[in-house]
Amino acid sequence: MPRKNARNTKGRIISAAWKLFYEQGYEDTTVEDIVFESETSKGSFYHYFDGKDALLGTLAYVFDEKYEQLRQEMDRSMSAMEQLIYLNHELFAMIDGGISIDLLARLLATQLLAKGEKHLLDHNRIYFKLLRQIISEGQGSGQVRKDRTVNEIVKAYALWERALLYDWCLSGGEYSLVAYTDSVTPMFLRTYQAREE
Repeated sequence: MPRKNARNTKGRIISAAWKLFYEQGYEDTTVEDIVFESETSKGSFYHYFDGKDALLGTLAYVFDEKYEQLRQEMDRSMSAMEQLIYLNHELFAMIDGGISIDLLARLLATQLLAKGEKHLLDHNRIYFKLLRQIISEGQGSGQVRKDRTVNEIVKAYALWERALLYDWCLSGGEYSLVAYTDSVTPMFLRTYQAREE
């Protein structure tokens, strides 16, 4: 039971922080604001995080919460490619409408400079588990090509999504992330679709 409470406390702090970062901006959000919004204590905050900057690496956690929700809502009768397009659209819609470019750019920068843990590349994340499941099932049903391993396709897909996010940040969000990914991701995924005999 204590482990679940710890996860809930940490999760509440992370969710509150990202809500405030979006509403108030990163610079204008204090640790005190986060503690108040999460209804926790400063002791709890510092138990999990060294400071506000440490929260930048937790965006992957926020993404995974969304993937967990999408996993439950997703129509499993969709093809493997349709499931990947659905996940991509829904997450990028969340980013486009709820994560500032400044914060996303900070996260990408921290991952580039990190010497230790690279949260976005953690293959134990729900994101990677879900991708492996969809692609593996897609290969099993003959929808996804089999001349590449599941891990090779997962790596290429994750790289594709990071490239889209990186370019959007570089461009200062001058275009709709969702509209762009909706137009190009299906073309990218056709590369991995099984060829009809």
